[in-house]
Amino acid sequence: QVQLVESGGGSVQSGGSLRLSCTASGNTGRRYCMGWSRQAPGKEREGIATIDSDGTISYADSVKGRFTISRDNAKNTLFLQMNSLKPDDTAVYYCGAAGGPSRCDPGGYYALGYWGRGTQVTVDS
Repeated sequence: QVQLVESGGGSVQSGGSLRLSCTASGNTGRRYCMGWSRQAPGKEREGIATIDSDGTISYADSVKGRFTISRDNAKNTLFLQMNSLKPDDTAVYYCGAAGGPSRCDPGGYYALGYWGRGTQVTVDS
């Protein structure tokens, strides 16, 4: 089992930045794919960024060039640096982790078996 806790959400003006963090605990001895997804009100959940155990990174087109995913394996922490935020980025952001080898890309975010409870990000126009 892996427990994930997100932090760093909040309200920001359009064009601003936020940095999300996700701390993992539990069975973190083996490191696999981790990633971020988000869900806006009335919309389907969207995978936005993933980072594999070998450092391979993928982004959804909606955030490419504005968001940066990274991980600190020594601290069991995942990050999402979000720049040039837009009102359309308003959503609950979730951190996910795989419990074993899996596909690792935003389109396959559902393959990550463990998820945090989410943190709200609100971007005001």
